Amino acid sequence: MSQATTPFPPGFLWGGATAANQIEGAYAEGGKGLSIQDVMPKGIMSPRTDAPTDDNLKQVGIDFYHRYAEDIALFAEMGFTVFRLSIAWSRIFPNGDDAEPNEEGLAFYDRVFEECAKHGIEPLVTLSHYETPLHLTEKYNGWVSRDLIGFYERYVRTVFERYRGKVTYWLTFNEINSMLHFPLMSGGINTPLEQLSKTDLYQAAHHELVASALATRIAHEMLPGSQVGCMVIAAPIYPLTPDPADVVAVMDADHANLMFSDVHTRGAYPGYAERYFRENGIELDITAQDREILTNTADFVSFSYYMSMCETADPARKVAGEGNLMGGVPNPTLKASEWGWQIDPKGLRVVLNQFWDRWQKPLFIVENGLGAKDQLVEVNGVKTVLDDYRIDYLNDHLFQVGEAIADGVQVMGYTSWGPIDLVSASTAQMSKRYGFIYVDRNDDGSGTLERYRKQSFDWYAEVIATNGASLTPA
Repeated sequence: MSQATTPFPPGFLWGGATAANQIEGAYAEGGKGLSIQDVMPKGIMSPRTDAPTDDNLKQVGIDFYHRYAEDIALFAEMGFTVFRLSIAWSRIFPNGDDAEPNEEGLAFYDRVFEECAKHGIEPLVTLSHYETPLHLTEKYNGWVSRDLIGFYERYVRTVFERYRGKVTYWLTFNEINSMLHFPLMSGGINTPLEQLSKTDLYQAAHHELVASALATRIAHEMLPGSQVGCMVIAAPIYPLTPDPADVVAVMDADHANLMFSDVHTRGAYPGYAERYFRENGIELDITAQDREILTNTADFVSFSYYMSMCETADPARKVAGEGNLMGGVPNPTLKASEWGWQIDPKGLRVVLNQFWDRWQKPLFIVENGLGAKDQLVEVNGVKTVLDDYRIDYLNDHLFQVGEAIADGVQVMGYTSWGPIDLVSASTAQMSKRYGFIYVDRNDDGSGTLERYRKQSFDWYAEVIATNGASLTPA
């Protein structure tokens, strides 16, 4: 791509993505109730606790709750046209099953959306981003219970009405297909995965799918012109060898990941899912009303992309990939990040083409980035981070997005994960940094919370200003 040409279309949405539980802090302020994140001090890699503990960095996060105006101004300085954030459900309904919403929580997001509007930034709002109200987990076992559909409906109707005219783009559930791997984080399910029956696991997934389609229908009724997307983890899977058995293993793994999006885009369960349920003794409670609701399909498909993986039918070669959250087998041709996530820019082009060919729905890359141990240094009297490695990573991935657009794929936008450093979901560390903006906070909770522009800050600003023309071939 040269300075004069770019495949990115006019109006392409450029920005960054966050989650309330990883940036807001103020976990006990403004009438907020506890969420599952308040009892997950070490992220998804450790079991939950019985109550909040002082070593949970998410209690303070990066203090976005009090510093949102400063942070949104920095995003505007980079030229953001979209900012993905989530609403903390327990800020609006502290227990999740409350009869009335919490006005302080509603007013907080009023202020955030007004700040975005002041800078010409579109909010892209995730309704449920790994922060199920804790009460719903403890009383109902999360989404295993059909009752949660009604509680979620009350919540979405409340926020749709409140933020009418302020939010156009909505996502229903973050990485909904992660339910199969992390049921507590994804579905608020109290039962440990190893003790959870497949029927309960897929019943919970079904309830979320129904709730997602219901939210889509309600948005179309209440908010004409709004667009509602599903959101999934995207991870292309390659056969480890040309053996046809490995290709079939890839097909089976793809089916497990793609079922959620197939339902969201086609409005019904695919045949391969029905076969899987039948052959594994999974008997789901699916009502006629459920099937009707599922026909309210998503307007677009959004996804996170961090890694790819291989798959094989040979048990002797099934060595789990360190850090590859979705399992699979490490790819011997790829390098990995400091956390073991295999780096595959071309895989992003592959998955964009796969999704477009499969669903013919507009696509939105709403998470992609590199977690690394950044070092704050001083250059000409200014504190910064020399993060060439992040620039290289993002350049190479975004170049492949341009290639996919040139292939004919319809891509709405791109929001890098963690435009500002935040608390990691997987490890609850601050040292796993993604941002263009460094936040002075450490894994032990120390630090001033001051913000500093990294080298990548100006680089991303130029990418946005040139609509991708400044990217270099990977």
